[in-house]
Amino acid sequence: MMRILFWLVLLANLLFFAYLQWGSALLPGNADLQAQPPLNPEKIRLLSAPVAASAVAASAVVAQTAATSANAACMEWGDFVGDDLDRADTALGAFKLGDQLGRREVEHTIGYWVYIPSQHSHSKAEKKVAELKALGVKDYYIVQDSGKWLNAVSLGVFKTEEAAQSYLQGLQKQGVKSAVVGERQSKLKFTVFVFRNPDAMLTAKVVALQKNFPGSEVRATACH
Repeated sequence: MMRILFWLVLLANLLFFAYLQWGSALLPGNADLQAQPPLNPEKIRLLSAPVAASAVAASAVVAQTAATSANAACMEWGDFVGDDLDRADTALGAFKLGDQLGRREVEHTIGYWVYIPSQHSHSKAEKKVAELKALGVKDYYIVQDSGKWLNAVSLGVFKTEEAAQSYLQGLQKQGVKSAVVGERQSKLKFTVFVFRNPDAMLTAKVVALQKNFPGSEVRATACH
């Protein structure tokens, strides 16, 4: 009797173990079901907020580009002038785009500039320039035009006030105290980078790069 009880307990344990191992695949009517392969939690990676935002922005540009024209889809990034133009040009050079990358000039009658007000004499303006050099500022020039801006020191020209204010904040962190932002009533030429037939990878790279240039804009357009 004890031997029979032993074998019954053993059989019950085997059946219970089999159910835990293969689950409902052993139940009637579920013979075609297959066990789900185990997940690899160590390979699951959540996107950070900035990366996720860049991915969403890139997807939007890709969709806009596809909607323009299947044969003439371009992407533009602009507008740039001065130090920002040099920095953007250098950054894009690393992509080695060749003929896929072009540029065009646009002209705006109203812009914003970061400047040190008129120093009343050229010698005082040169003294300000010397102070800027000592602080590590590289982009500047002394205004030579007659009028109220004579001997002012220009530190950068921008399309939007937002971009000008952002640049001013950077200068202030370097120790520049007397610079201000103002509206410039004159014809200003800006550069726009043009990407012909960009794929999703290039679009994502440019959108991510754009975050380092406040006031710049990435947009889909038909090729000119």
